[in-house]
Amino acid sequence: MQTQVDATALKQREHSTWTAVAPGWRKHDERLTQITKPVTERLLDLAGVGLGHHVLDIACGTGEPAIPAALRVRDGHVVATDFVEEMLAFAREKAAAKGVRNVEFRRADGEGLSFPDASFDAVTVRFGLMFMPTPLACLTKAHQVLRPGGRIAVACWAGPEENLWASLPMRVIRRELEMPAPPPGSPGLFAFADRSRLESVLKEAGFRNVVAEPVKVRMSDFDSGAEYFTWTRELAGPVATLFAQLPPQKQTAVKSEIEKSAAGADGRVVYDGVTWVACGVK
Repeated sequence: MQTQVDATALKQREHSTWTAVAPGWRKHDERLTQITKPVTERLLDLAGVGLGHHVLDIACGTGEPAIPAALRVRDGHVVATDFVEEMLAFAREKAAAKGVRNVEFRRADGEGLSFPDASFDAVTVRFGLMFMPTPLACLTKAHQVLRPGGRIAVACWAGPEENLWASLPMRVIRRELEMPAPPPGSPGLFAFADRSRLESVLKEAGFRNVVAEPVKVRMSDFDSGAEYFTWTRELAGPVATLFAQLPPQKQTAVKSEIEKSAAGADGRVVYDGVTWVACGVK
């Protein structure tokens, strides 16, 4: 069992990781939003987000799917939380630029939310649950704040073999650092690689009619390995964190190896990614 000290240290690490790549999320926002749109739309569909609803979006990052949810609910309301203020600041800018006024962004720990019971019609969590030390705590609270019959939808990445866009550079960097891959289920990008684990934790939190399905997205489509690795390092916090641990004299060689390994015969880098999208009902 993970100790409180371990959980605190992990949260501090994750905060530093995602704060560091927040500028990349701002820089690449338009492309990233378009790439992950299938996941966002499926989340909102499975959560049953509709007109007049009150929605809680946990770990909203730069405003996805909070802003699309706000557009759906119209005269409803969306509360979006994240623990990285730099992400939230950009989310607020995006909402203001789109004239979306029925969404509010709050800095909060996804495992320590404080909202009244039965105050939301839907809850969404996109690409955040897998980084939490105790994801059950987050889902249990989500269950509490949902109204009876309310729905939750959660997106987590499938396994590393289905997401080479991230796992390939992580594997090369770990080898150079002489760092073994984390045990299955450890907090991180692939914590819920096992679909049954995601379904199980939702059931344990009290949700019924739980089911998870795969959603495929084209995560990398670049003309060169250099473009691919720049994109990945500027967006994927775990990749950026590992790469930063390399001695400066090794970074150039590792970067070159990753770029060459990822590129096809024509020099292009094309990788699909797979995410689980799971839903349940209170």
